[in-house]
Amino acid sequence: MKKMLGLTMVCALAVGTVAGCGGTDSGQKAGNGTKGDEKLKFSLSMATSGNKVAEKSADVNQEKWVKKLEELTKTDLDIRMIPLKDFDQKMSLMFASNEIPDVVQNVGGATTKGMSGSVEAGVFMPLDELLKEHAPNIMKLVPKEAWQETSFNGKIYGIPSWLSNPSRRALFVRADLLAKTGLPAPKTVDDFLNVMRAMKKLGVEHPYQMRENFKYADTILGAYDVLPSQFEVQGDQVVPKFYDADNMMKALQTFKTMFDEGLIPKDFASISSTDYGKNIESGKAGMWSANAQGLSNYRSKLKNVLPDGKIEIIPSPRGPEGRGGHLLYSSINTSYYINSKVPKEKAIQIIKFFDWMTTPEAEKYFSFGIEGETYTMENGKVKFTPPTAPEAIDDDGFRSMFWFIHDMVYNKSREELTQDGRDMMQYMDTVVSKEGLGSVRFVPALESFSKFPDLAPQGDDVGPKLIIDHMIKIIYGKEAVSDWPKVIEEYKSKGGNEIVKEATERYKKKTNVIVSNNRN
Repeated sequence: MKKMLGLTMVCALAVGTVAGCGGTDSGQKAGNGTKGDEKLKFSLSMATSGNKVAEKSADVNQEKWVKKLEELTKTDLDIRMIPLKDFDQKMSLMFASNEIPDVVQNVGGATTKGMSGSVEAGVFMPLDELLKEHAPNIMKLVPKEAWQETSFNGKIYGIPSWLSNPSRRALFVRADLLAKTGLPAPKTVDDFLNVMRAMKKLGVEHPYQMRENFKYADTILGAYDVLPSQFEVQGDQVVPKFYDADNMMKALQTFKTMFDEGLIPKDFASISSTDYGKNIESGKAGMWSANAQGLSNYRSKLKNVLPDGKIEIIPSPRGPEGRGGHLLYSSINTSYYINSKVPKEKAIQIIKFFDWMTTPEAEKYFSFGIEGETYTMENGKVKFTPPTAPEAIDDDGFRSMFWFIHDMVYNKSREELTQDGRDMMQYMDTVVSKEGLGSVRFVPALESFSKFPDLAPQGDDVGPKLIIDHMIKIIYGKEAVSDWPKVIEEYKSKGGNEIVKEATERYKKKTNVIVSNNRN
């Protein structure tokens, strides 16, 4: 098992005594407070986030952006990358092998699947007192909802990279193709189907681009408010939204129509994130759902192959009950945990390192890079030209991966420099902020999820394996849409009743429950 882990992680644990790494005032340099030329040495594991540079690099510690970060913060980092597609599996292997770095990044909060129960088992140290004393910026900026998701039994264990607005997904459309159809932007599900049909007649290969496990399939699921990973109150119980059989069958019938008419890829059930991106960037897709923050990136990459291609964000189509939109995210994106075996003084300096991430100096570096190389200053203002070549875009994104602690909604200082960025912020404020489907969430996760893993949501936006499998079979025509009530009964009989019972009890007791409401 240790050998397998070695394929993912780089080198052995970094060792060394601690110096200092950062001041805590917003204008203070990261290196202030260090003893001479001593550096803070620590190891950190993190996801590649699908970034091509991160996934191809033989050793990210030798990349220039990491070297510059070390220079700015007076640190010696041993960063170990975990491929995003294998993240939960590799994290589980890491914990099983007991080869755990000083700091562990998780995609999500303290008790999500990737953490494998490590927080509950005491693998990481509580951070409340250290944060209050040594990270004033972080304590000031992070919203209480984010702290709730990185806490366990009333104590903070993780430092979050947070979302001040958890509504961030959007429906993208190739505006040039929409114009050619002669149709207006779709307002209802029927309109949405008609636009896709018109795009198909124009020769568009994938009028709507889908991805495996129904990730980013909110466009239809949201119109009927049956996102299978979410829970809601029905009567006197808290149940999965797919218990709404009537609306779930309407959503499935819509997907089946899209499949039967060739409006979505025939292999939709196995399209990876990589192929999903390639289809969009190569101009094969007419519409898709994604993070609104990616507008500039999508536009830049499309222009490399289709200079006249235009991408816009439009409101999501509404279902028969007037609902629509995408799921509301949790209040955190990633979070960082300090190994309980790390000495206190070293932990303090690691926290100061993270607090530095909230300073103007950090914002300028992660946003624009190196002065004289990737940007210049004119009259006290940044002059920066966003990269347009695919390789340069990926390299730019690679640098921003190491901005561990900040508000992840969007980078205003950078986005306001370009028309694409200004468009994105306008869409976020006028379209996306008005959408978003709330739910009843449990932090930490329901204990019954561990007992019945096939019935537990596979992520914030991916339903249980049992449910996803049936959804795929129905769309492929191997099961009938009308059989959905039988699927619900199967879920109940295999442990769903126990899950619903625990969810309802937690909700009524208001024990570690986060409730968010629909925004439309």
